[in-house]
Amino acid sequence: MDNSPQSFLTRHDFLIRRLHSLSGLIPVGAYMVVHLVVNASVLESPATFQKNVYQIHSLGSLLPVVEWAFIFIPILFHAVIGMVIVAGGMPNSNQYRYGPNYRYTLQRATGMLAFVFIMVHVFHMHGWFHADVWLENVVRPLGGAQFKAFNAASTAGAALQGTAMVVLYLVGLLSCVYHLANGLWTMGITWGIWTSPKAQARASAMCSAFGVLLAVAGVGALYGMWAVGHGEQLQQAVQVEDRMYQHKTESGELAPNDHKRTGHETAKEVARVHPDSE
Repeated sequence: MDNSPQSFLTRHDFLIRRLHSLSGLIPVGAYMVVHLVVNASVLESPATFQKNVYQIHSLGSLLPVVEWAFIFIPILFHAVIGMVIVAGGMPNSNQYRYGPNYRYTLQRATGMLAFVFIMVHVFHMHGWFHADVWLENVVRPLGGAQFKAFNAASTAGAALQGTAMVVLYLVGLLSCVYHLANGLWTMGITWGIWTSPKAQARASAMCSAFGVLLAVAGVGALYGMWAVGHGEQLQQAVQVEDRMYQHKTESGELAPNDHKRTGHETAKEVARVHPDSE
């Protein structure tokens, strides 16, 4: 009989696994759905997407608090516990006891891919942290912090040019979508929501349909951003964004903030910075 003391993770396996599965749905999964749907609004127009970004940034000084409390910390918690499970640091008694084993393997693989992609994506678009010293000396020399909130569609689109970048985002996006959709199914098993084979089959169909719809929204958003990021559409997007910014600052709705803008670049200068997008 093994009388060696159990680790903290082993002693609290039941609670940690349920918090892990719950965090994958709320708030991480919910945020991902909102994020992809908002990004897909660029398909209607860069102005629509910019309007949505302005609404998000209307939180002002509360925005970093919301981001850390409801997005970054839950993602880190979910990722760290997931890595511990993958590494075998917790008992493996909750493997998929129902359904094909390949879903269990894909869930782990896409979880790792999704985490790496999220880290790269946040660095690429935002630079992780907003300290000027960090941004100027580390992030921008490495090609990060490309996104500017008050020139939203044009900067996001310009950052997504190039085959390698599109492939990276496509693989990362689909990994995130699969991990969420299949994770929703396994969460129902973990929490005892669907236990019979028939209930699990119905849940599998619903989660698959949800995953397909979310993938369509995500791929649509990726295509919409890419399309805006080059040629004449890029120039038109910058002009629309500049007019919206000017209107909001002149009306007093928005305080001027050069840090969230491309600066004083014209549309032609933006295109020149990304010559391969012509």
